[in-house]
Amino acid sequence: MAARVKRGVSLYSFQEEMFLGQMTIEDCVAFAASIGAKGIEILPEQNMPSFPNIDDRQVAWWQELMAKHGTELTCYDMFLDTKARKDRLMTDDEQVASIRRDLVLCNRLGIRNMRVLVFVRPDILERCVPYAEDLEVHMGVEVHSPWHMEHAWILRTVEIADRLGTKHLGLLPDMGIFMKHYPPVYRDRFIRQGVRPEVAQFIVDQHEQKIMAEYTIYEVAVKMKGNPAEIRMAETLRHHPYANPKRIRDYIPYFRHIQAKFYEMTEDDRDPTHAYDEVIPELVAGGWDGYLSSEYEGNRWIQDVQPVDSREQLRRQHRMFERLIAQAEGAR
Repeated sequence: MAARVKRGVSLYSFQEEMFLGQMTIEDCVAFAASIGAKGIEILPEQNMPSFPNIDDRQVAWWQELMAKHGTELTCYDMFLDTKARKDRLMTDDEQVASIRRDLVLCNRLGIRNMRVLVFVRPDILERCVPYAEDLEVHMGVEVHSPWHMEHAWILRTVEIADRLGTKHLGLLPDMGIFMKHYPPVYRDRFIRQGVRPEVAQFIVDQHEQKIMAEYTIYEVAVKMKGNPAEIRMAETLRHHPYANPKRIRDYIPYFRHIQAKFYEMTEDDRDPTHAYDEVIPELVAGGWDGYLSSEYEGNRWIQDVQPVDSREQLRRQHRMFERLIAQAEGAR
């Protein structure tokens, strides 16, 4: 049987409900399991109150939780607190030690993938490769907009992985790099903040035509005499270039996990922003069998006017995943 793309959820998707005390960690895991999302991505600094001091009892709790709900821990999102001290930045040795600490916890939890923040220097990661190999953890540098798979900074990691011949250093794509259309929730929030509808539509149209962000910012700020909210909306274009979905297949050997970012799903289970209908066929055609891990970030764009329902948004995204994966498999 051909390898199949799997479905999972990052606990970051439930940030609204967890912050408000409306859902517990177990509630989140149980819901993910109920929609067939068997992979659970965790953020230890958010999901483990005593982090980084995790004892064996806590490790056992997570393992028992996964067994109870038929799920598995798929990815560990690390953070590197280079500004932990007020008087200086972390030294290189301290950065390596911090990453090694995370790799050890990954191994203890039985997790084989670690999301590495994009700002972590490639030479620091090179020093960590022996630890990742010993602990059997893949370090995936998050390819997050405005970076993309072929950005020079990202390719430095690829070059190091190739030079070392290691399978424990690579990439972890964030689907925000495939933002084909301007998010309607962005547009609507900016309008509520004072952006004139005609200016909002101009910015949306510029993004649709993939006009260079700096040109659009100039048009809005100078020619349209934009107010602060309008300039802020135009400036979002700097952070959301649209990468070519067809190139993702070329980089499949370098990643084990994907963060499936989204801001909203329509009632008919479609993402109005990201090109999942183009990306998923490439993954299926390339034989990729890792987890698409939902990362819902739409809460911050609607919480000023309506209750956030992360569960319904996730339910819709996973129905879309099921449909697109089945269609792509049928076309092979």
